[in-house]
Amino acid sequence: MPRTFSAELIGTFILVFFGCGAAVIAGADGTSGVGLTGIALAFGLSIVAAAYGLGAISGAHLNPAVSLGVLVAGRMTPAAFVTYVIAQVIGALAAATVLWLIASGSAGWTGGLGTNGYGPGYLGEYSLTSALTFEVVMTFLFVTVILGATGPGASAGFAGLAIGLTLTAIHLVGIKVTGVSVNPARSIGPALLEGGRALSQLWVFILAPLAGGLLAGMVNRIGLTRAD
Repeated sequence: MPRTFSAELIGTFILVFFGCGAAVIAGADGTSGVGLTGIALAFGLSIVAAAYGLGAISGAHLNPAVSLGVLVAGRMTPAAFVTYVIAQVIGALAAATVLWLIASGSAGWTGGLGTNGYGPGYLGEYSLTSALTFEVVMTFLFVTVILGATGPGASAGFAGLAIGLTLTAIHLVGIKVTGVSVNPARSIGPALLEGGRALSQLWVFILAPLAGGLLAGMVNRIGLTRAD
């Protein structure tokens, strides 16, 4: 269990630091930074790195919604679920802290940490309904892919790539909607440090991904998305 805890902590650190770091440090301005496509790739590639580097230890969930889906699908115990979630949140907060330490050293930093949001003033200014719908549906699809790619009958060795590419695709579609959470830990870490609006809207990025993960786990449990 200590190795599982450390693997989930480090893996979630990789995801949040690389993904949010691409947005905060490398920039969303396509003329002078990596642009939205670059940010999407950073999130996806970080999953690939963590999956192949740490997946053999913990399965590289890196996400409470994924762990909830795995729990509901009957593939982990409640005690393990709690351990995973604690490690994931700590890893995300640690990554946000390191990102803050680096970004705050720039004279041009505006205080953002790649937090999720919605509504007036946030990226595409999508509504709460849009944000909830996007996060539930995309998390359902993401966790469904994860359960399938790591389940019976899946092609050995390709899970990390399939999962990373799926997360990239989700970001390509939805960065303008919510900044893309599909992961409560990814949202919690940066929001706790940034505070303000990000913190007040955090409930959306906890409840909606958990609902999507729960639904994916239920559908898998009854066999609709399971190969065996």
